[in-house]
Amino acid sequence: MERFWFLTFDGLAAGAVYAAFALALVLIWRAARVVNFAQGAMAVATAYVGYAVVSATGSYWLGLAAAILSGLALGALVERVLMRFAGPGGPLNQVIVALGLVLVIQAVLGMVFGNDYRPAPAPFDTDALTIAGVAALSPYDLWVLGAALTVVALLALLFTRTPVGLRMRAAAFAPEVSRLLGVSVGRMLTLGWALAAGVGALAGMLVVPTGLGLHSHAMDLVFVVAFTAAVVGGLDSPVGAVVGGLLVGLILSYVTGYLGPDTTPLAILVLLLSVLLVRPGGLFSAARARHV
Repeated sequence: MERFWFLTFDGLAAGAVYAAFALALVLIWRAARVVNFAQGAMAVATAYVGYAVVSATGSYWLGLAAAILSGLALGALVERVLMRFAGPGGPLNQVIVALGLVLVIQAVLGMVFGNDYRPAPAPFDTDALTIAGVAALSPYDLWVLGAALTVVALLALLFTRTPVGLRMRAAAFAPEVSRLLGVSVGRMLTLGWALAAGVGALAGMLVVPTGLGLHSHAMDLVFVVAFTAAVVGGLDSPVGAVVGGLLVGLILSYVTGYLGPDTTPLAILVLLLSVLLVRPGGLFSAARARHV
């Protein structure tokens, strides 16, 4: 039982990290109805900005603020300069542009900062607290989980209780009708990309201290797992992103602990295929309206 509880707490800690990043994918889907495959690379770029500020000032919180602000700016820039011109050709064009953006960002980061792993200190202790002789969550894990839940609450308020959030959803689902009703679709898309990149920057700052450090490819595997978490929970549900992240974290922890780390990629694939076959919209997908 001690091993089971250890794997459970370890899975929750990892799942909180995946949930934070899955939130960024859900946000851009809700705002623009597209999966941003460049989200991981953009998060790494903003994490470099954040930790540059940390190194210069010695304050993690100033670095976190700088990363989020740079994420907002980068997201708006990507939408204005790239995605706005790729959109008219269909979603596939945006996917291709996003994949190309990944290569460009990673190449630039490699040329500017090199390929060595850089240390990324955490603001809280990463040693697990012991409960009844079993290693549980660390203070840093609790910070990550609290940050993810706070973002979920803020996004829920944004999309359901504010005029801006409703305009963003309307612009994503029915852009032509929204224009007729006076909604500035272009501005809403820019805002959606900016917010998604800002949340991605926060996720990057949360994820990097849990790995080997800061590197141009630091988010590659995290993106794959977080994408699986977003699909499991439902790409249109922030709550689903958190639940999906925690569920994926638990499953991967159990698989790694009982079957070995070599089976982890297979577990991710099986989980993703199972959800797509049984409930393609995700566990928290809303019912679709019928069109006669």
